[in-house]
Amino acid sequence: MSIEIEKKYRLTRDEHARLLRRLAEVNATPYGKRFEENTLYAGGALDPQTEVLRLRRVADRAILTYKRRFASASPIKHHREEETAVEDAQSLAQILYALGYRPTLVYEKRRATWRVANAEVVIDELPFGLYLEIEGDEQAIQEAERLLELAEAEAEMSSYPALTKLHGEKHGDLIEARFQMRLPEA
Repeated sequence: MSIEIEKKYRLTRDEHARLLRRLAEVNATPYGKRFEENTLYAGGALDPQTEVLRLRRVADRAILTYKRRFASASPIKHHREEETAVEDAQSLAQILYALGYRPTLVYEKRRATWRVANAEVVIDELPFGLYLEIEGDEQAIQEAERLLELAEAEAEMSSYPALTKLHGEKHGDLIEARFQMRLPEA
């Protein structure tokens, strides 16, 4: 069993700009940017309060993830997380459907990733806001917070699925948070 440990923060545009400067100042190692589409499924034996079955599409890759959140009031969250690469995302979606799992949430995000000390630091842009996540063991998270001068930053306690439920658009039984297509200016 794999355990994911992370802490999340909501960012304003000003905080985002300061964080990017600070990442450069501490010589954070950049790992690149990517666009993700995340589809969450419900059904079967999943407890919608604590468990997630997610199919993430990134470029021509897909990853199936099972997560179970451990109860905690701490801003540092612990999750059981099992992941596997998927060769054919569309076929897997059909298999999940045949097994009684239905898509309930879809959210898109743009993710930029860095390494700071022994932690992974990501800035996620979702259609409803900017977020910072720090992942690693608790000591690595605290060290990254110190290096990035986040001691006074307020943690975001809600998950992306919970935020999508709050900010997304309902289409039948599906809630979606997608970026709007922008037309080029004339």
